[in-house]
Amino acid sequence: MATPPVLVFADADLDQAADAVLKAKCRNAGQACTAANRIYVERAVVERFATRLAQRMAALRPGHGTEPEADIGPMISARSVERLTGLVDDAVARGARVLLPGGPSDGPGHFFAPAVLTDVPADARVIREEIFGPIAAIAAFDTEAEAIALANSSELGLAAYVMSGDRSRAMRVAGALDAGMVGINTGRVSCAAAPFGGVKGSGYGRSGGREGIDEYLETSYVAIAEP
Repeated sequence: MATPPVLVFADADLDQAADAVLKAKCRNAGQACTAANRIYVERAVVERFATRLAQRMAALRPGHGTEPEADIGPMISARSVERLTGLVDDAVARGARVLLPGGPSDGPGHFFAPAVLTDVPADARVIREEIFGPIAAIAAFDTEAEAIALANSSELGLAAYVMSGDRSRAMRVAGALDAGMVGINTGRVSCAAAPFGGVKGSGYGRSGGREGIDEYLETSYVAIAEP
């Protein structure tokens, strides 16, 4: 069951896009339901974007929340670290290229250093499954239609992200995505004042925002006869 996609178009500000994807990917060490997982980049800029993202993720310092210099925390369990290692190994075995190796960290704690993979094939587990960790899986696309099809090729539809310098394109693509929430040129897609929720296998209804209040109300229809 694939999870939140990111679409990075060639007309995007690549530094801004890399910063946004970093936030969407590594918030809570990637252990979030809105975390960016499948990162699709237009082929003309895929190498430049991947390099920028790898540089940013390589600079993250693992550590516990009580450590002032820590940028990224531990995984929830040893089993999670083992699973993340398996996702990377599976992708590499299927032909993915490693830009940032990442992997289990030495010492106490369930830490997994950020990893960046590119040329990730569609059948890799890291594309098909929810990652829930700091692994960035990057694949290329050639056309807008292909990008939308890749993003929508999932049973889930909670969140998605679009990076583009063309506002008309960004809005058009956002409207075509099967997602309850879409972030445009930002890695932060949810807040308490906005309706939170998804489509397809990500459930029904919304929490937060004015729409969330509807879940607690009963609608009453009153018909009044004409005098």
